[in-house]
Amino acid sequence: MHPYFQKAIIERDSKQIKEGENKTYSRYELAKKFRQLKVRIRRLAADIFLLALGVLSAGFGLRGFLLPNKFIDGGAVGISLLLAEVTGVSLSILLILINIPFIVLGYWSIGKEFAIKTAMAIISLSIVVAFFPYPQITADKLLVAVFGGFFLGSGIGLAVRGGGVLDGSEVLAINISKKLGLTIGDIILILNIIIFSFAAWLLSIEIALYSILTYISASKTVDFIIEGIEEYTGVTIISIKYDEIKAMIADKMGRGLTIYKGERGFGKRGHREHEIKIIYTVLTRLEVGRLKTEIEKIDPDAFVIMNSIKDTKGGMIKKRPLK
Repeated sequence: MHPYFQKAIIERDSKQIKEGENKTYSRYELAKKFRQLKVRIRRLAADIFLLALGVLSAGFGLRGFLLPNKFIDGGAVGISLLLAEVTGVSLSILLILINIPFIVLGYWSIGKEFAIKTAMAIISLSIVVAFFPYPQITADKLLVAVFGGFFLGSGIGLAVRGGGVLDGSEVLAINISKKLGLTIGDIILILNIIIFSFAAWLLSIEIALYSILTYISASKTVDFIIEGIEEYTGVTIISIKYDEIKAMIADKMGRGLTIYKGERGFGKRGHREHEIKIIYTVLTRLEVGRLKTEIEKIDPDAFVIMNSIKDTKGGMIKKRPLK
């Protein structure tokens, strides 16, 4: 290990040790802490990159599409756009002012790191909106609604991937849902109904309707960015022929699996099995049909449960090609 990093690790950890105590690190401990430091630095660099990319994308959506055509969006960004249009106050200032309560709320409910990243992202967005020379792309209302929402939603989604937010309304929705028992989606829907109702009253019904289309485009893009392109299916298989099914998944389909030990409740043949092995595997959605066919060949009576998985990390599924 480079002496500089070794010194940095020791100095950092020494702050957490009481005065008068000396700690000696073994080579293994230093190597472990160095690896943890590299992971944190790599994660921080990735977060900063995603936040910066999100800010640029959201700024393009606002300056290139929504602002020149007086369109708004939902959430805190929508409130800022509406107030900017009605009062004439700079959007850059309103983005910061409107989101300050949400940043403070996020600090207390989620954590310091989240609040810092969110504050940095929102301040950066305000600077980008104020000073970056984005061109107006089009005046066609339908294109403005769809693509303005797309770029704004891309920015919000990338910021979430980077550990912060550009729109603090979800932080408010999370806290309200804990107290009122409503879902986060219900609270965001109610908030946006209020925002678009004011838009119809203060601006026009036409602009409000196009702004709803903008919000739909943005929200779908956020879901797409956060949940990812790849879709996986988790499959749980309960069968008395688990050995054959296990061999089929591992050898024929080339996928990893996990075996759980369980206890069967009641079988078709009217007898109880006190112990049974349960197979769990994760496949891409393209492989589900083939897996069902192969299971049908081995055991037509197998009990199969499938559930959608948005993304995976580790394991073999992303490393091995489809067979």
